[in-house]
Amino acid sequence: MAQKVLLFGDIGIDDAIAIIYSFFNKDIDIVGIVADYGNVSRETAVNNVYYLYDLLGIEDGPPIIGGAEVPMTAEYPIYAPEVHGESGLGPIIPDDYGGESENFFEIVKLIEKYQDDLIIVNIGRLTSLATMFILYRSLMEKVDGFYIMGGAFWVPGNVTAVSEANFYSDPVAVQIVLRYAHNTTIIPLNVTRQAIVTPEMVEYIDYKGKTKIIKPMLDYYYDFYKEKNPDIQGSPVHDVLTVMASIRDNMFTYQTFPIHIVEATEHVQRGQSIAKFMASEMSEYEETDKPHRIAFGFDYSIFFNDFMSIMTGEPFNSRT
Repeated sequence: MAQKVLLFGDIGIDDAIAIIYSFFNKDIDIVGIVADYGNVSRETAVNNVYYLYDLLGIEDGPPIIGGAEVPMTAEYPIYAPEVHGESGLGPIIPDDYGGESENFFEIVKLIEKYQDDLIIVNIGRLTSLATMFILYRSLMEKVDGFYIMGGAFWVPGNVTAVSEANFYSDPVAVQIVLRYAHNTTIIPLNVTRQAIVTPEMVEYIDYKGKTKIIKPMLDYYYDFYKEKNPDIQGSPVHDVLTVMASIRDNMFTYQTFPIHIVEATEHVQRGQSIAKFMASEMSEYEETDKPHRIAFGFDYSIFFNDFMSIMTGEPFNSRT
């Protein structure tokens, strides 16, 4: 039976690729999409989901739920057009679909309906997810588990030297989620940076023709990353890897540590994710920092075979 997933995202390029992958994959059943601020505004994120539904021919699709507009830090959000494009989808500017999002509390109905058959996958900022823990802690205990794209453990960040974008943008929300969530898996930059889709892979996916927006989006993404790192071999699809983790546990190697999030507001350490792996560090924050499972390694060949098989509709096996 397909895994039921409630997806939280700030619909930029890699979020869109993750949504497309999920709808193509028979092992995933998306029951709702919470569209948040982050890469783009909430309004644009909602519109991008409507665009993807139209593009993929999805009628009466899962509810599109309007998530958070601003972070819990009381700051105005800063978007990322240089990374994801003006509308979040690289060079693509969708029409205004004028579609209204469902009320935020539709999330409650979905959790009550599916309970422990449901997992939540958060691939954007964590503000909406934290709000659910503030308002409905007992209800959130009914969810089977949580997969979160975020953090950078002992590796460079992508916003500051030590901080990853989702954790940096609302560290208050991250700390709330990690304090109260159970059965939580963190998919950090340690592994997502290695989930590279090369230009050759993109060309073949485009040739097979399941959807023609993959190439312009990932070409745009690759151009951004190449400017930052001329040696990079392709586009890292952070959010796709996190969705994959929810159904491909054998792809990863994990370790479990208590995690502390730095909540400084104006410092290079803001949003830094610290895994407490020494006994002295564990005792320092033991009342607030729960242990969570963190992915530190993954098998690229499994990623390659899975991604290419789903996105082209034909079986791949790079080991044969």
